[in-house]
Amino acid sequence: PQARVIAGVDGLLEYYEEMGRRRSKLAYQIDGVVYKVDLIEQQRELGFVAHAPRWSIAHKFPAEEEMTRVRAVEWQVGRTGALTPVARLEPVFVGGATVSNATLHNIDELQRKDVRVGDMVILRRAGDVIPEVVRVIAEKRPSRTSPVRLPDKCPVCGSDVEREEGEAVARCTGSLVCPAQLKESLRHFASRRALDIEGLGSKLVDQLVDAGLVKDAADLYRLKAGQLAELERMGEKSAVNLLESLERSKTTTLARFLFALGIRDVGEATAEALARHFRSLDVLRRSPAEEIEEVPDIGPITAAHVHAFLAERRNSRVIDSLLRLGLHWPQIGQIAPRSNVLNGKTFVLT
Repeated sequence: PQARVIAGVDGLLEYYEEMGRRRSKLAYQIDGVVYKVDLIEQQRELGFVAHAPRWSIAHKFPAEEEMTRVRAVEWQVGRTGALTPVARLEPVFVGGATVSNATLHNIDELQRKDVRVGDMVILRRAGDVIPEVVRVIAEKRPSRTSPVRLPDKCPVCGSDVEREEGEAVARCTGSLVCPAQLKESLRHFASRRALDIEGLGSKLVDQLVDAGLVKDAADLYRLKAGQLAELERMGEKSAVNLLESLERSKTTTLARFLFALGIRDVGEATAEALARHFRSLDVLRRSPAEEIEEVPDIGPITAAHVHAFLAERRNSRVIDSLLRLGLHWPQIGQIAPRSNVLNGKTFVLT
């Protein structure tokens, strides 16, 4: 009901200001307005860029801000070993949600904002989604606080923490020896845009790693129904469903497989570019970094990361194990068949 046809930039800005004033009175939450070209013919002429239309643009409102206190600053370890400082906050309602945690991004950002335990801070949800500490209220800082320092050892596995020159991110050197990195790697491997393993949720990954049943991605395909059924919240039916999902995930594409491996700096677009350029995992694995760098839009740093990951002995063993366990994909240009079981019957979708 708020939609309106408006001509000219001034009219758009007036509408934006009006909706900003009415925002709190609406029966639903909004984070801005969207301007669209009104003629269908012009929309078709303008077309799309990737997944976004050229004929439409969002104009966001400034994020709502609230004040709260920092209870603690903890370090989370991600899939690539990156240590991320996270502020644990006194819960506060902001931007339509109650927030008790906020990322501080990296050690440089933490030091720049000088966030300390006990500080009163201004919090907002960037884009009305991601909680962010905007600034510290210096005049409310308690006495005898001290700056938060980057740990020398990984808070999860105790391995050394290293920070490459010129990088903002510090990393745990424990690799898959670090349970935190292993868990995040498995979550990424099973995610919808990677191998899409239905039923392998975050809590189940925790259980599998903590119980010592899974030490790398290949171990997922060695799981037995009896092992799974003994886990918390996993009955016989759930175990069978997960094994069927694992079996289905063996048929994939080279691009999805490369993305699922969790190579540093390799997102979906880069994985697709590598797959289309090399067309074969064997060829990619034999290629030096200089050849990988020849792929369009892949620079020397990403190329070095890809080469180093594939050449590392432990990673090579996992990849070889996955292939022996049946992971496969058609040649580039073909469509990977996907089996689905429904009411006891198997349907193959192409």
